[in-house]
Amino acid sequence: MSDLLSSPWHWFILIVSLVNIFACWWLLNWSAKTKVHSDDGTTGHVWDEDLQELNNPLPRWWLILFHLTIGFALLYLFLYPGLGNYKGSLNWTQESQLEEAMQASSVRSTELQEFWKSMDIETLATNATAMQTGERLYSHYCAMCHGADARGATGYPNLTDKVWLWGKDLKSIEHTIREGRQAAMPAWDSQLNEQELNSLAIYVQSLSNRAPESEITAQGEIQYKKYCIACHGVEGKGMQALGSPDLTNDIWLYGGDLDAISHSIKYGRNGVMPPQQGLMNEYEIKLLTAYIRSMQLEQE
Repeated sequence: MSDLLSSPWHWFILIVSLVNIFACWWLLNWSAKTKVHSDDGTTGHVWDEDLQELNNPLPRWWLILFHLTIGFALLYLFLYPGLGNYKGSLNWTQESQLEEAMQASSVRSTELQEFWKSMDIETLATNATAMQTGERLYSHYCAMCHGADARGATGYPNLTDKVWLWGKDLKSIEHTIREGRQAAMPAWDSQLNEQELNSLAIYVQSLSNRAPESEITAQGEIQYKKYCIACHGVEGKGMQALGSPDLTNDIWLYGGDLDAISHSIKYGRNGVMPPQQGLMNEYEIKLLTAYIRSMQLEQE
């Protein structure tokens, strides 16, 4: 692009632009003064046998507007770049405009950050302006996994309900965003045969009243106490410190049908919530925590 604005291209662009503008001005004045003389006040042109072109001058308002557009063009080219490498009297560039806009945005962002830093997360969660920014952060960093409405999907937790594997208090949520989480449900296919696996899956279903008690669930309970009780507890209510889910509340991250439960037992689950501290600064983490808290408040 710089080659096009160097000589002789600079002079070519400048001359062609100005010649075209002045040619329009000359044509306008020439056509306003020159008339075709005829005795009957027409130009002599006839169409469709009786349609005649009159030899009337152009309307004055139209001529004035045309002159104004020519004047505007010359003024614009004087103030702004447009004639080769001439930079214009205002020395305006797209780069300078972008830089000014970015500086203004940075100043505004800094002011908001300083203002919001003085607020605690609960207060931020009720601040409409702050939550608009929080929503944009969520859309950028979280929506691809947890969904635009934050209700999650298979393998991705719902952020709007009251069930949180690692805790729903503000400190736990902020830690989850900053440090991430790593699930560790081991695979038991090498320890259980098909019959044991099936009975264990049915017993796990019975904890949430999805399967009736039977001889099979009694057999599954034996396997549960042997392999699962250490993480999910005696009653199957899970352990928040380990991120092990409550098996009694009928909320299943990977599905609560027999096939899904059997798959989880047989092959394990190792879901990952990636840490965001390398992608977000502390201010953004705080704001995102507040936004998630605001979604909780809507459900309470």
